[in-house]
Amino acid sequence: MGNTLGLAPMGALPRRSPRREEPLPNPGSFDELHRLCKDVFPAQMEGVKLVVNKVLSSHFQVAHTVHMSALGLPGYHLHAAYAGDWQLSPTEVFPTVVGDMDSSGSLNAQVLLLLAERLRAKAVFQTQQAKFLTWQFDGEYRGDDYTATLTLGNPDLIGESVIMVAHFLQSLTHRLVLGGELVYHRRPGEEGAILTLAGKYSAVHWVATLNVGSGGAHASYYHKANEQVQVGVEFEANTRLQDTTFSFGYHLTLPQANMVFRGLVDSNWCVGAVLEKKMPPLPVTLALGAFLNHWRNRFHCGFSITVG
Repeated sequence: MGNTLGLAPMGALPRRSPRREEPLPNPGSFDELHRLCKDVFPAQMEGVKLVVNKVLSSHFQVAHTVHMSALGLPGYHLHAAYAGDWQLSPTEVFPTVVGDMDSSGSLNAQVLLLLAERLRAKAVFQTQQAKFLTWQFDGEYRGDDYTATLTLGNPDLIGESVIMVAHFLQSLTHRLVLGGELVYHRRPGEEGAILTLAGKYSAVHWVATLNVGSGGAHASYYHKANEQVQVGVEFEANTRLQDTTFSFGYHLTLPQANMVFRGLVDSNWCVGAVLEKKMPPLPVTLALGAFLNHWRNRFHCGFSITVG
């Protein structure tokens, strides 16, 4: 008899190819968990600042900064940066050497190296005139879906003192990242450790991040309403200082006017705003900022000109 039901033989049935799941992304660095929210808030400005940037070659650039303020003496900073040929992303180039020196001879320097495809190293040095203040060494390993970092700060074998920080982040899904931070410090007569747990959830238009530990809590929420409007909310609690702070910031972009406006208000009765205006075709950016603390009755404002 024929196949009256019209069914194909078992061997003739089409086979479904196994569904391939996309690999989980790398969660990035622990220090960048709250970056999106923090970039919404305006930077503090006070006094008058002139910045002149000069690109000397495809690898080397310098910047001169003159700052005059009513709160202190006028200052000058020389900033120099060298970027190598190995570019992993639009924002990551190795090796990178960055240095900043002021008129008193104090130096801040950073060296970034790519030791292997997944292993990065960073060294940070800070001096105050002829005295070393900080020397720090970082090692970071980035796997397919996790990041592990170890930091040594001010290691002193003779004085038996050191600060060690370990970070670990793991992507559980394409949206959820969990991890933690362990800070260990030791010096003569004192030793201790602080553990902090962290989580980050990323949606299409918003990102929520939370850090909780024995030292306090830090929560942030970032929301991108559209291409012009971004908002951010931050909550910080410090158990040692018995202090909590709540902040709200917003970022407004006006592309037709070449303007960027940032503002903030927090629970300490502080309000502030910074307006940036580009002046095409000239390579000039003007910035005007003002901040007012109602609780302490303090007001300061700033103006800056950036060339290049």
